[in-house]
Amino acid sequence: MTKDKLTRSQNQAIAGVCAGIAEYFGWDIALVRILYLALSIFSMGFPGTIVYIILWIVMPEEKYY
Repeated sequence: MTKDKLTRSQNQAIAGVCAGIAEYFGWDIALVRILYLALSIFSMGFPGTIVYIILWIVMPEEKYY
């Protein structure tokens, strides 16, 4: 089951980007965080950091009404 809209999660370690992606696709949050960490390490850190910051800015916060 997926969410309707990709948003940053309230279940956050830094900004909720990885958790938001995991919740959107119905994946395990820890798995997405590990995959992001591995991608960042293998790409020498800089591209992964830039992508994370861009997603932090672009993805809206999850709202509870």
